[in-house]
Amino acid sequence: MKMLAVILLVILAVIPIVAAVDFDTDISAEDKATFDEILEPVMKIYNFVKYAASVIAVIILLFAGVNYMTSGSDPKKREQAKNMAMYVFIGLIVIWAAPMIVNFIVV
Repeated sequence: MKMLAVILLVILAVIPIVAAVDFDTDISAEDKATFDEILEPVMKIYNFVKYAASVIAVIILLFAGVNYMTSGSDPKKREQAKNMAMYVFIGLIVIWAAPMIVNFIVV
């Protein structure tokens, strides 16, 4: 939980700095077309990784749920299952929100 608070604090500190920077927006149509051409295979790789990570995350969430249900009265095992699920959700949020964050920073 402390790590999440630190990440949130860093994000809140960086957003005003990025917003204050004046990016030069004089981009020609040719440059944009070249960039889009380069970006297309990168986005295909990103989408593959995103969906593969989502499938793996579902499997790990199932494993964490089974661990939680079979923990019985062992608080250590129960806490490990909760942490596993929390880290999976944080990872999914980062993976799925990455393009939006980049768009927010770049545009």
